[in-house]
Amino acid sequence: MARVDLTVRGAGIFGLSVAWAAALRGARVRVVESVAVGAGSSGGIVGALSPHVPENWNEKKAFQLDSLLMAADWWHVVEAASGISSGYGRLGRLQPLADADAVELARGRGVTAAALWRGQASWQVVPTIGAAWEPVSPTGLLVRDDLSARLHPRMAARALVAALRAAGSEVVIGEAEDEGAVVWATGVAGLEALSSDLGRSVGAGVKGQAALLRHEARALPQLFVDGLHVVPHSDGTVAIGSTSENRYQDGALVDAQLDALIAKAQAALPVLAGAEVIERWAGVRPRAATRAPLLGAWPGREGHYVANGGFKIGFGMAPKLAEVMADLVLDGRDSVPEGFRV
Repeated sequence: MARVDLTVRGAGIFGLSVAWAAALRGARVRVVESVAVGAGSSGGIVGALSPHVPENWNEKKAFQLDSLLMAADWWHVVEAASGISSGYGRLGRLQPLADADAVELARGRGVTAAALWRGQASWQVVPTIGAAWEPVSPTGLLVRDDLSARLHPRMAARALVAALRAAGSEVVIGEAEDEGAVVWATGVAGLEALSSDLGRSVGAGVKGQAALLRHEARALPQLFVDGLHVVPHSDGTVAIGSTSENRYQDGALVDAQLDALIAKAQAALPVLAGAEVIERWAGVRPRAATRAPLLGAWPGREGHYVANGGFKIGFGMAPKLAEVMADLVLDGRDSVPEGFRV
């Protein structure tokens, strides 16, 4: 490969997405991953691309909205370049409403969504219709939004790697030297390194556990029930996740907490009762102290940059985040939101 313009450290969703955005602009890119593609939380199974509630608007929610709205076209380009499906589908989401207060709140959010989502997506309160793929709702009412989407994290990572290689970029598993600018997208290890370098904590890992069931629902919306995501994938599986564990001894260990999660999902959606559990997964996700992604120059390291802190919303944030980082690293245009800065 000719001289490298950009080295990306880490082949999770942030690293691969930034590399792809740069490659599309003609940069010669090398991705260096020490373990495996998606070795951290990006190798999980849930893949819910869901918006924050449309109220108390802020720069994080606005950034996420832009990213979710551009996702369909962005992933289409990746799939066309790679010949591999990412599993992306904007199929919406259903949420049960527990009581009258929840119904009133949801209807108010429908009004604000009409303005904040700029008419490009909707948030509605709708009655249940007795379909098998409906969560149990005490009020007989659901929130239905058509902004939520899903993809399969592992399929998406494979598609990005193939697209990068088709564009002439390198994806190296192991060690390789840094050339050009360097973007550090190394997840929990990267947060620890940045914290050590700055002398203060900028974030930490949060463990999550999830399960994959064999159940055909690929054309149906995802569900969000009392903090639980139920996500149908394009390969005929359904993901259930996830726990959020701030204290843990083994980030890869699955335990009884996951059994409780599966039981909760089956109670909320009886059609899943008896579905075969084909995988149990646990991993540690990088959460910044601000709960927003950390983007920008690495203080005191000329030519080095940070893209980290995706936590639960990394896949949904990735398209816009990648473009913003490519603007910064390749062109010197800084449009990083203030609340995302390192």
